Amino acid sequence: MKTANTILHILKNKGEMPVKDLVEITKVSRQMVHKALIHLLENNSIVKIGKSPKVYYQFKEPEKDLIEVNLSLEDRFFLEQSFIEIDEYGNLLKGQGAFEYWCKKRKEPIMKTLEKYKETTKKYQEFFDEYGVISGLVKLQNTKGFDIIGLEDIFYLDFYAIERFGKTKLGKMLHFAKQGQNKKLSLELIDIIKAKVLALCQRLKIDAVGFIPPTINRKVQIMDLMASRLQLPYRHIAIDKVTGEIIVPQKALSKLSDRMENARQSIIPIDKNAYDTILLIDDAVGSGSTLNETAIKIKKKGIAKVVYGLAITGSYKGFEVISEA
Repeated sequence: MKTANTILHILKNKGEMPVKDLVEITKVSRQMVHKALIHLLENNSIVKIGKSPKVYYQFKEPEKDLIEVNLSLEDRFFLEQSFIEIDEYGNLLKGQGAFEYWCKKRKEPIMKTLEKYKETTKKYQEFFDEYGVISGLVKLQNTKGFDIIGLEDIFYLDFYAIERFGKTKLGKMLHFAKQGQNKKLSLELIDIIKAKVLALCQRLKIDAVGFIPPTINRKVQIMDLMASRLQLPYRHIAIDKVTGEIIVPQKALSKLSDRMENARQSIIPIDKNAYDTILLIDDAVGSGSTLNETAIKIKKKGIAKVVYGLAITGSYKGFEVISEA
């Protein structure tokens, strides 16, 4: 394709450019430039940087020592379900491509590392129950500092991170959705967890849900999106979040006692109704203090008799600060 070769030469020698500049230089139609760019992107010859209205295209150096890896259908399906990566350009990679990218960045042998990844995930799978969720109640009970456990149980849909391989699929999606205030990624994450959340609600026979309000004011609030996108057929209890003149998010506190006090002073359930069983939902659990303190207050105010907690991701190592989410 002549136009594609011309554009590739331009980007290689002159650096990144938007479509309008490429149209002006090549003297061909905008439609033809777009067609050539799609071709170059599919061939991995260029990368797309930014998002509308600020989009640039950049020449990509050819991969060195690229080795084609033939994985079994079983391994490809396993990676498609469990592995994602965000490259340096902000592109979401999935499955085998994501895993190969992860290995190449760390100069790890793909097949040997895949076997280790399968072995590691199998070990962590032992923590999941028959319904595909993790109970973190033992973690709360074994964490020194909790005088009262207000939750009947606290569940995670996945770990935030695992040994050697770092953040899990849900952990990475949550991290980049929040840090980048990415609505599209947030909605994709919520759609992935939707069926499990509904199944858990039905299993626990809950009659109301409560979403922990965010501390930091963001343009895209994942908790607000969860409340609307999950479309759970239950009443939503009213919970207020108050702050002082200086906002102190939980992740900024390194002591469990400080986290407990922060939750105690900032989270206020204000619902006037009474329920039998409530499910409190948060995005990530480090210490578990926010969900636990909220549950204690809900019971004290007579809003519910039984309170469970649920987070997209959580830690299982006693008191741990998940500072990134």
